[in-house]
Amino acid sequence: MTLILASASPARTKLLSNAGIAHRVLVSDVDEDAVTARYGLTDPHDTALLLARAKAEAVASLPEAEGALVLGCDSVFEFDGEAHGKPWEADVARERIRRMSGNYGVLHTGHWLIDCRDTDDDGSGATLGAVSSAEVHFAKLLDEEIEAYVATGEPLEVAGSFTIDSLGGAFIERVVGDPHAVVGLSVSTLRHLLASAGVGVTSLWK
Repeated sequence: MTLILASASPARTKLLSNAGIAHRVLVSDVDEDAVTARYGLTDPHDTALLLARAKAEAVASLPEAEGALVLGCDSVFEFDGEAHGKPWEADVARERIRRMSGNYGVLHTGHWLIDCRDTDDDGSGATLGAVSSAEVHFAKLLDEEIEAYVATGEPLEVAGSFTIDSLGGAFIERVVGDPHAVVGLSVSTLRHLLASAGVGVTSLWK
């Protein structure tokens, strides 16, 4: 049995590996901006699930996914009612981090699982998703800390302009909810999705 992670995120594949879950990576070519523009969703929770589904479906349609379980994930940070994806630019990241300093937001991570196994050979035909959300409370940052963090480039390519499992972890004081969701993939949520497809998570342990 093969689990395919439809994500280029090193943090997600590391998290699965650390949890002992065997998998391989097959990156989708989904244009996130095009997907959100098409559906016009503004709710961060729904956007995270929509993008996770789009990634999973794109990979599940490939010949390489035949007979596998495909998992798509996407994270969206909600702050002051706004959805924050990847900032890409230093000025955007700097402005966001200044606003987040001393405050908190909610990180929503969408998960979508598609069972591409033959239904005549234990496949469930399942296509289902779930969102795991967690409150992230930030320390009050000094201006020089913000400048130094942005200069590393780390916050430019991650949802919400921060990480918990790397340099940004120094600025997070508390997480309310599943900390794995803040990394970008909730292992407990994956366990529930696998169970719905008739697969025990222990069967994927290396």
